Amino acid sequence: MPVVVVESPAKAKTINSYLGDNYTVLASYGHVRDLPPKDGSVDPEHDFDMLWEVGSDSKKHVKAIADALKNDNELILATDPDREGEAISWHLQQALTKRKSINKDTPVSRVVFNAITKTAVTEAMKNPRQVDMPLVEAYLARRALDYLVGFNLSPVLWRKLPGAKSAGRVQSVTLRLIVEREMEIEAFRPREYWTVKALLATPRGQEFEARLTMLAGKKLDRFDIENGTQAEIAVQAITSRDLSVVSVEAKPANRNPSAPFMTSTLQQEASRKFGMGARQAMSTAQRLYEAGHITYMRTDGIDMAPEAVTAARDAIKTLYGDDYVPSSPRIYKNKAKNAQEAHECIRPTEMMLKPEDLKTSDADQRKLYDLIWKRTLACQMESARMERTTVDIGSRDEQVQLRATGQVVLFDGFLKVYEEGRDDVVVDDDDKRLPQVDQGDKMDKRAVTPEQHFTQPPPRYTEATLVKRMEELGIGRPSTYASIVTTIQDREYVRKDKNRLIPEDKGRLVTAFLENYFRKYVGYDFTADLEDQLDRVSAGDADYKEVLRRFWRDFSAAIAETSELRITEVLEKINDVLESHLFPPTEDGSDPRLCPNCGAGRLSMRTARSGGAFIGCSNYPECRYTRPFGPPDPEAEASAIPPEGKLLGEDQGDEIRVFKGRFGPYVQRGEVTEETKKPPRQSIPKDWPAEELDLERAVMLLSLPRPIGPHPEDGVMVWANIGRYGPYIKHAESTSERGGTNANLENIDEVFTVGMNRAVQLLAEKVASRGGRGKAAKPIREMGEHPDEGGAVNIMEGKYGPYVKWDKVNATLPKETDPAAVTMEQAIELINEKAAKKGNRKKPAAKKAAPKKATTKKAAAKKKPAAKKAG
Repeated sequence: MPVVVVESPAKAKTINSYLGDNYTVLASYGHVRDLPPKDGSVDPEHDFDMLWEVGSDSKKHVKAIADALKNDNELILATDPDREGEAISWHLQQALTKRKSINKDTPVSRVVFNAITKTAVTEAMKNPRQVDMPLVEAYLARRALDYLVGFNLSPVLWRKLPGAKSAGRVQSVTLRLIVEREMEIEAFRPREYWTVKALLATPRGQEFEARLTMLAGKKLDRFDIENGTQAEIAVQAITSRDLSVVSVEAKPANRNPSAPFMTSTLQQEASRKFGMGARQAMSTAQRLYEAGHITYMRTDGIDMAPEAVTAARDAIKTLYGDDYVPSSPRIYKNKAKNAQEAHECIRPTEMMLKPEDLKTSDADQRKLYDLIWKRTLACQMESARMERTTVDIGSRDEQVQLRATGQVVLFDGFLKVYEEGRDDVVVDDDDKRLPQVDQGDKMDKRAVTPEQHFTQPPPRYTEATLVKRMEELGIGRPSTYASIVTTIQDREYVRKDKNRLIPEDKGRLVTAFLENYFRKYVGYDFTADLEDQLDRVSAGDADYKEVLRRFWRDFSAAIAETSELRITEVLEKINDVLESHLFPPTEDGSDPRLCPNCGAGRLSMRTARSGGAFIGCSNYPECRYTRPFGPPDPEAEASAIPPEGKLLGEDQGDEIRVFKGRFGPYVQRGEVTEETKKPPRQSIPKDWPAEELDLERAVMLLSLPRPIGPHPEDGVMVWANIGRYGPYIKHAESTSERGGTNANLENIDEVFTVGMNRAVQLLAEKVASRGGRGKAAKPIREMGEHPDEGGAVNIMEGKYGPYVKWDKVNATLPKETDPAAVTMEQAIELINEKAAKKGNRKKPAAKKAAPKKATTKKAAAKKKPAAKKAG
């Protein structure tokens, strides 16, 4: 019987139930081979030869498939119906051929199904084909390109821009989008404008709102009312005139449903409606797919199979009635130039399976299925029919005119089931419903209100709007969106705050560097064009090796050009590029790059050995002024610790200062002089912000270690102190003494308040918790000397019960044996039994010979490496 290979064990179990005992269904657990993350895995010098390795976790899965093929000499590759799935099938075929598990006479075929249903799977088995090599070659080209960019560009970043982690072919372009949007927001200057609204009432007393559209006979543009004074003039113009209805216009309008989901639109809508990240949405969709509830979720197609369209129309008729079914099916055209993923849209496999009937307890799966089910039905439903009404109200002298707009839903159509979300909330007057009015009706003015507004900067990207923008630009593909958005967050180039993506300074640095030295490779048009070339490869219209050659010729030259760059040159360039961000204009018009500490040096970006960037003074080391990378924070600057230390005040005639040290901030009493080369110092705890430390607390820190007093049992001193791992107490002659007993305190404040009773309790608990380590345990019964070998024989209390102890032999007493009744003979017998088991019974003769043997072994061990090296 044939061996069928799918990607996941969940899918294997489901498909096995469909195919029955005539097939062996196994899982590959995703990709089985990958490029090792080391230099040389893609070799441009040898026609882009690629070195593939079976992953350590995948070896057992490949072996299981190979073992199954020993009994069943037929292989059916049934991995996912997209480019990645095709690549996994190819890798499996290659790996099994290399193992000689596939012979010349082994039938190997490829089947694809878009949904894990019995009908889809059994139908796929009737239509086998061979692995689609153009799709595989497109995959190979992408992997090679991503490898060549990552493993050649990332090291350039590490050398020239310490702290940067990586660069990627699409990752860096996506990061550029977010950084550029942030720069637009920072450069944005709001503009003031005003609007005037009037609350009007009809002759029947029904109220509605209208906005001023014409003043002094002139149609108003957005910025025509610039300030409050002009707005007040407009208010007076309205209040001083009688108003009546000039015209009423009602127009019918239709609203059509959105297309069914593909990968990008599903990610966008899951983000808008549930706040799901792209990765979370895809992971949830994967589980729904593997359970057989939806079709394949990585697709840039919006086509729907004819039988699915029929099923959707039948479901709409059953659930909502004939009025909601359009006269003919809706057909959606794919906008993608060359959709190389699975072609059908994301839809339920059973249209009549309502969300409330879904058998799963997973809340995310329920929500996402509900979204997919409603969108699918809505896309085949009748349009919503509206009536849009526009009412113009004016004065007799035509100096003032106001307008009110609204709409009435005459038939809800698809809106009964689903309405697409919006990326940003927009107040739309068209959504309002207006009362019945007729031309010539007099309007009663209930209130006239001016409103101040300011133009808003473009919004930061959400994951939804970022994916939408990537799709518009043609960068990346459906299967890559989630991983790209996740990677730039994992690299700490971008952070997510209230669902918005904000670039970190590290991300700005990388973008600035790449835009200046690798501008072509973070260009939107270049990246989109490369995607088009790869799509041509997958369609069989281009040679993937030629695509790689063209790319590598220019890219390798650009890498070589950067080898001569000095770090100082790079940093100065980035200083210029990010100048408006790092050194914004000052309120008094002074030079923003002038050092505020020495007043002579110039501020610029610098990098530390440990990685990361900061702003420092050009007069270093004479001036040690620094501040964090990024624009200056006036509040932080005011409380910052200057290089010469921050003076807190005096205590007992000594100056008390806070300093920034190599290992963190600390307080110091007095100055460094020839007599006091190391004045009293104490590290400031992490929980205490150094910038907010006051004199009282600094003096408290400098009083440490604090003597609590002599221990009541042995008179040895007990101390309270703050150490490397936090606050603690120590039972020893001094805190610098090694050994003794330490016990942790709960918080810093306890160091200054803990008393002797509490200290003794904590020390006792510490000793008990470690089984009394550090002190000899007291026997519960002393039995005397060993009659043959000498040495004390005692009965001890252990963690697992009483035991006999002699020398290094510990022999547990049998259960129900009373330690008080054990004789010396019984104890010796137990000791001998335990010693025999371990082979450690005391043998004085063997002990004497031991040093000689050890020397011989050591000499032999020393010789071995030399012999190996010589060979």
